[in-house]
Amino acid sequence: MNTKAEKWNTFLTDNKITCFGVEEVKNEMHSVVYRAFLEVQGQKLPSMLVVDDSIYTMFQVLVAEKVVNDKNRGDVEHMLNDLNQKFKVFKYYVGDNGNLCLDSCMPSTGETFDVNIVHAVIDVILKHLTEEYPKLMKAIWGKE
Repeated sequence: MNTKAEKWNTFLTDNKITCFGVEEVKNEMHSVVYRAFLEVQGQKLPSMLVVDDSIYTMFQVLVAEKVVNDKNRGDVEHMLNDLNQKFKVFKYYVGDNGNLCLDSCMPSTGETFDVNIVHAVIDVILKHLTEEYPKLMKAIWGKE
């Protein structure tokens, strides 16, 4: 297991956080994937934290699956551009399959990996989604 994953595991244990499933990936970067659901407006949004030997730690949320299409793409992308201009710690994007995703990339090495920063970023994302999710859904479904 990589150094960042060991630190994250200790943080989770020390803080009695049990919502993450853990998967060690057998690859050259010694990746460990932590999966959980963020509960937002009654929805359980799949999320994952990826820690490995690279200088990046990634946190991703699947905000909505296969919802962006030709009909709503313009409104959704306009809203995402506005949100992406406001927030530095995460960015939205639309995947090729119409998924609406939110990503955060936090640079650190094993030695500089700060579990408190990762936890704070996840908290900021959860607070943001709690506030913005209804607006995003209106843009997706075209409801006034």
